[in-house]
Amino acid sequence: MEPTLIVFRIAADPPGRLDKALARDVPESADLSRSRLARLLAEGAVVVNGAVAADPRARVAEGDAVEISVAAATESHIGAEAIALDVIHEDADLVVVNKPAGMVVHPAPGSPGGTLVNALIHHCGDSLSGVGGEKRPGIVHRIDKDTSGLLVVAKTDRAHHGLAAQFEAHSAERRYLAVCHGAPDAGDPRLRGLRGTSFEPGNVLKIQTQLARHKTDRQRQAVVWSGGRHAVTRARVLERFGTPAQVALIECWLETGRTHQIRVHMAHAGHALVGDPVYGGKRKLHLKALSPDAVAAVQGFPRQALHAATLGFVHPVTGEAMRFEVDPPVDMADLLCVLQGGGL
Repeated sequence: MEPTLIVFRIAADPPGRLDKALARDVPESADLSRSRLARLLAEGAVVVNGAVAADPRARVAEGDAVEISVAAATESHIGAEAIALDVIHEDADLVVVNKPAGMVVHPAPGSPGGTLVNALIHHCGDSLSGVGGEKRPGIVHRIDKDTSGLLVVAKTDRAHHGLAAQFEAHSAERRYLAVCHGAPDAGDPRLRGLRGTSFEPGNVLKIQTQLARHKTDRQRQAVVWSGGRHAVTRARVLERFGTPAQVALIECWLETGRTHQIRVHMAHAGHALVGDPVYGGKRKLHLKALSPDAVAAVQGFPRQALHAATLGFVHPVTGEAMRFEVDPPVDMADLLCVLQGGGL
């Protein structure tokens, strides 16, 4: 296929750099993100006033004529796989899915196939536009392999850019349901004195730390107080189980979105998630406080009890406010049923 030629002029009062001017003035219909424009510049696909312009720092002036040659999107190097998906919403620009626990989001050396991206490439087929020049879904946020729940994925460059901006600005709503050991409470003097934790009205636990890779285990994240990345989690108890509380159903919501953030923060607070093989550890339960079935269900839960239940954002193309909710999957619903005394 012939490349698409995008032609426009630099508007008044341009930024001091070519790359910033292109990002500001390129037509929205072109669906070119900043990162895509940077690649096109490096490839020599941008012409200004008849000359190839490859230096992103070059000066531009009002009225400069710009031509950008965009090659047809190539097929993804990631293979399509016929894996069933629970699609909650889909339109021309994006798709919202309910990811099952056990599915990796994106292929990696340890998980080359069977991922959400493999499934989406098969599901979307020809409806995928060229995200970054390749026919593939645009991943703007992730949830861990053994966490279930909602993810939004872009099908076009324009949607990818718009969604990524919302997640970067922390304006997207992400709420999780989790089952944790114990029950965080504003009356707990230990929590009141723990660095990085505080309580807000309504018994809302706020955890604010830096997160970075663990010094000795590169697969783990760790709370640090210098360096790392700023991370804020809030949590409130929805239901307590046992007297005194042995475990609790909590709702968590993210101000930031870091790797393993809820899992690391709840463990830091002394309320690690039930079943978490990395941050949870083994916890003793008071047998008089819970039924034998409940104790067995908690101790035998095979993954972190974490579910991305609510996802809200503004549609990056239509401007419509969108919000989705999904119930926990069967394994977590069964755990809650036993804890509530309903049995299986």
